[in-house]
Amino acid sequence: MLARVAEESAEAAHLFQVVHRVSAEDRAARSGHAGAVLWLTGLSGSGKSTIALELERRLFADGLQVYLLDGDNVRLGINRDLGFAPKDRAENIRRVGEVAALMADAGLITIAAFISPYQADRELARRAVDRYPGTSFHEVYISASLATCIRRDPKGLYRQAQAGEIRDFTGISAPYEPPEHPDLVVATDQAEVSESVEQVRGYLRRLLALPSGGG
Repeated sequence: MLARVAEESAEAAHLFQVVHRVSAEDRAARSGHAGAVLWLTGLSGSGKSTIALELERRLFADGLQVYLLDGDNVRLGINRDLGFAPKDRAENIRRVGEVAALMADAGLITIAAFISPYQADRELARRAVDRYPGTSFHEVYISASLATCIRRDPKGLYRQAQAGEIRDFTGISAPYEPPEHPDLVVATDQAEVSESVEQVRGYLRRLLALPSGGG
């Protein structure tokens, strides 16, 4: 079944949305859960990647179909043609949002760990997921003060940004817009990694009625 895509460009007038013959309900019945996107946003050093990596491991141990999209890995592959200018950063998040939406439509719980500093870009990712019936988007704010993130500085990026070696660095020379209405807030300057991971895991388990697992 085909449905015309409503777009303004002449090129898009010749594109059609393909409606799969395997429904979201069919996929959920097979895997035991619906597809979803957990979008982890926060400053560099807030703990996004650390939480996402451990969360992926634990959800997999629970028997769930899960995959992590990490900022560095994506930029080494599908987005390797993009720089860090505002326009490129927006395109980076747009592409990730579209990929995450497709993965959720395939029935996976997709964890996306990205600074994604602008509310408008995160809303674009949400709308991408909303196009696919049976999937859901969850904005998770990994909250830590700028002072905490600078103190952690796991990759030495704040030191380089403060020295002027990195331009347009979020929190130093570029803004970060905290989520206005996040679905979940995880304050990593007030909890250990294991506690933060369990907070997200518990939220997802309640939301999708998932089994508790033993991982």
